[in-house]
Amino acid sequence: MKPIKLIVSGGGTGGHIYPALAIASEVKMHAPDSEVLFVGAVGKMEMEKVPKAGFPIRALWISGFQRSFTLKNLLFPLKVLVSLVQAFILLKQFKPHIVVGTGGFASGPVLQMAQWLKLPTLIQEQNSYPGITNRILSKKVGAICVAFEGMERFFPAQKIKITGNPIRANLQQLPPAESAKAHFGLELKKPVLAVIGGSLGAKSINELIVKQLPTIQKLNLQILWQCGALYYEKYKNLAAKEIVIRPFIYEMDQFYSASDFLISRAGAGSLSELSCIAKPLILVPSPNVTANHQFHNAMALVRKGGAFVIEEQNLDADFEGLLKQLVTDTRIQKEMKTALKGIAKPEATKAIINELKGLL
Repeated sequence: MKPIKLIVSGGGTGGHIYPALAIASEVKMHAPDSEVLFVGAVGKMEMEKVPKAGFPIRALWISGFQRSFTLKNLLFPLKVLVSLVQAFILLKQFKPHIVVGTGGFASGPVLQMAQWLKLPTLIQEQNSYPGITNRILSKKVGAICVAFEGMERFFPAQKIKITGNPIRANLQQLPPAESAKAHFGLELKKPVLAVIGGSLGAKSINELIVKQLPTIQKLNLQILWQCGALYYEKYKNLAAKEIVIRPFIYEMDQFYSASDFLISRAGAGSLSELSCIAKPLILVPSPNVTANHQFHNAMALVRKGGAFVIEEQNLDADFEGLLKQLVTDTRIQKEMKTALKGIAKPEATKAIINELKGLL
């Protein structure tokens, strides 16, 4: 691959930032002399995360449109206009060969202006239910890299490329399960229920685990539990020999390797990783996301037989029975693992780069 000048725009959440960083890193790996510039939104987490990963970033004034009435919405049209002008100046100054959008507030103005300037553009859509901005931009984009089937409901079919979502490089080859359990101080021969509710934690999942501790222990399971920094002080006193609680887990390769069964939110990036890990799984989609997209993501796995899903309002009624089924029914375990391996796209980042090269 020849060196290129690439603009990547995406942020607001880790689900948009991580794929953007993975794509940029892969470009630099193939062509180290390439220049990559990120574009984010003022005050959003990408403005901190991207520089830490070693890439330059510029900010637009853009922010989201609130669905409930608020005076901040009166500024939204002005912010869009200003952000389009900012995007125009950036594109003219940097002169990229191609522009990639991974979602988030800033990607809309950047991709729209790039299209008006006749630059090649690519969308990387993580979710099974895309946002309105990507649906609008998809009409003139060069390629749309997706992780789920059936996306022709939202995008022009001829532009869709099923590549999967990028996953972290250290998840391609997990450490041995026994050393991973030892890393967390867990018993080596006893099965582990690993619980993760996103980087900040999930109140409903944490409360569920506390209520269901007797059931979990009756099933002879150890617990490896990322409760989130917001909740650690509340739950740290529950730590015991067979209950490991952390506010945040950085060593996700060790976390996944130590697990025998998993409970997780259903963010698109998490599902891509969980598919590659291929272990029996209960998904609890967050209801607090745009267009309920975590539920749609989870159902895409359920339809393939790769997971159980429980909506938050049904946790008390359904969890105990489904967990018992998951832990005791070896046929279901085998079917889930097979289904997840069939869904997995461990080479997603390389596939996206191939699409990018095709547009160049």
